[in-house]
Amino acid sequence: MSGEKDYAARIAGIGAYMAELRKATPPMMQGFHALSKGAMAAGAIDAKTKELIALAIGVSQRCDGCIGFHGKALVELGATREEVAEMLGVCVYMGGGPALMYAADALRAYDQFAAARTAT
Repeated sequence: MSGEKDYAARIAGIGAYMAELRKATPPMMQGFHALSKGAMAAGAIDAKTKELIALAIGVSQRCDGCIGFHGKALVELGATREEVAEMLGVCVYMGGGPALMYAADALRAYDQFAAARTAT
């Protein structure tokens, strides 16, 4: 696994410092939490589709943390590897080579979280 990203460790580290931000900037973090909760709530678009969109944006924005958090959420929501891979194909189509690099990492993140879920 040399050189590979460990997405569980990555989001754990980010989560720890999000807790620090909550202490340092409570109003901002409360506002972000409310925004997140409102945006991701199931409505006309179901939660899994919203997470697929969020992961696609994470890939296009080259955000490792976003890839980790949304990849994990997709596993928890029961998204299949095929659904994730198909969405990543659209990311590559729209974003070219840079999106391809992060799409490969997004599939790695999904696989890591899926394997961890299967192991427990």
